[in-house]
Amino acid sequence: MSKKLNIIYMGTPDFSVPALQALITSPHDIVAVYTQPPRPKGRGHKMQKSPVQEVAEVHNIPVFTPVSFKKDIHAIEIFQSHTADLAIVAAYGLILPQSVLDAPVYGCVNIHASLLPRWRGAAPIQYAIWKGDQETGVTIMQMEAGLDTGPMITKRSCPITQETTAHSLHDELSVMGAEMILPCLDNFPLQGESQEGASSNYASLLTKEDGKIDWTQTAQDIDRQIRALNPWPSTYCDTLKIKKATLSDQTSPAPVGTVLDKDGHIVCGAQSVLKLKEIQPQNKKAMDFLSALNGGYLKVGARLS
Repeated sequence: MSKKLNIIYMGTPDFSVPALQALITSPHDIVAVYTQPPRPKGRGHKMQKSPVQEVAEVHNIPVFTPVSFKKDIHAIEIFQSHTADLAIVAAYGLILPQSVLDAPVYGCVNIHASLLPRWRGAAPIQYAIWKGDQETGVTIMQMEAGLDTGPMITKRSCPITQETTAHSLHDELSVMGAEMILPCLDNFPLQGESQEGASSNYASLLTKEDGKIDWTQTAQDIDRQIRALNPWPSTYCDTLKIKKATLSDQTSPAPVGTVLDKDGHIVCGAQSVLKLKEIQPQNKKAMDFLSALNGGYLKVGARLS
């Protein structure tokens, strides 16, 4: 018989919502939710609560939004006052000092969107696609002071296909994490498998510059970049955002970046060819390639840079 746990949930974006919803319907008690503070959003810069805060408030769960734990001793004292059995973290966005990690009876566990130790860090979903991994998944891990270095409690994998995008993979892993967390709690505390000595990669925080397309890269590399970095930070060249593309069997000796035809075939590195499907000119809505051609935003024979 599993023990009823008093849980602190810590998460911020849409990715974190399914696990919170699963916990709300479980026998366990959520004594507090921690999330990033409301931020200005949209043209009107209206303050927007995080998706996690929106869900928590609907269910009358106390919400806390410290800006930092490292610089706010009072925030740590409040966290410790919850006397929780466990904290569950999913894309929260703040570094947790040791005093926070040690506060719950069983410490803190993280729902991490990669098959650790493959991708540690802020953007594991995007890097798994971008760097050509054949599979990824979710790891439930015990948190420690290092970045995603703690013992691994359980893992589940899923394939990355030629159609996988950051958006589709985000949603799949978000649901997967929610499905995995409750069985862990039924058998808590569990012993995790150490990551010590295992090789890992760091998925650094993405920037706008990551989206710049280098047409000397192969069509396969650029296709992965497009699928990994849309919708954010988005991939671009010149004044165009490249939203969707697909690989082509064609090859061409033409200079890289050349628009070959009205079907959207573009020359890439190693004479490979990519077919652009959807682009977005500056200050315009996204459109298919032919519409962009007809609108004069690019032309056959031009070279993208």
